[in-house]
Amino acid sequence: MRRAIQDRIKVLLIDDNVTHLNGIKEILDMEGLDVVGISSSVSIGLTLAKKYNPDVILMDMSMPNTDGLQAIQEAKKMQINSNIIGLSGYDDADLIFRAMKLGAKGYVLKTMASAQLIYAIEEVAAGKVYLPPVLTTRFFEYFQTHVETEEPVKIPEENFLKQLTPREEDVLDLLTQGVTYKGVAGKLYISETTVKTHVNNIFQKLQVNDRTQAVLYAINNGFKTKNKSHSLVA
Repeated sequence: MRRAIQDRIKVLLIDDNVTHLNGIKEILDMEGLDVVGISSSVSIGLTLAKKYNPDVILMDMSMPNTDGLQAIQEAKKMQINSNIIGLSGYDDADLIFRAMKLGAKGYVLKTMASAQLIYAIEEVAAGKVYLPPVLTTRFFEYFQTHVETEEPVKIPEENFLKQLTPREEDVLDLLTQGVTYKGVAGKLYISETTVKTHVNNIFQKLQVNDRTQAVLYAINNGFKTKNKSHSLVA
């Protein structure tokens, strides 16, 4: 169902692959999003962003002259307040980490289904962060390795992770590794309904709204996975 004109999410697309650029625009148009501009150039794209103030900028991370990471920094310098989603053909953990560290609010793959792309845009436009489960896992693992070689994670005075029960920690542990609710239920020998109850309790205690925010909160506050041998469930 198309959104009312006044409620449509404004999106700007920046990608040097013109064919892919037009393909995404067509998908977003069909879903009722307001594509305010498209550009195969970062400089032109950011100029359009300054002019139209989109809710979301979908930014290709691999462009020839100015890459996505530089573009995110340029957007900050230009005081562009739009939420940026990194777009890439590769699940490069280092690139994901650097993009999120610079301020990207999401990261998606070009191979994602159109429904997932729309969902990612809607989540980020609503002020949330978005990473698909498979990228969340790689991001978390990279983060753990990265901080061990640089500096310890600083634990804030009020760390909501301390409020979790051992069972809620087990559930969060699996969520950070990309395991689905059904997979968590199977691994912990509990019902899927019980898993959802634990997840809702985790959200309340961590003061977050969704799975991705819970995982990122865990990452930023020193949560360590307990069992690296968990198999991932797609």
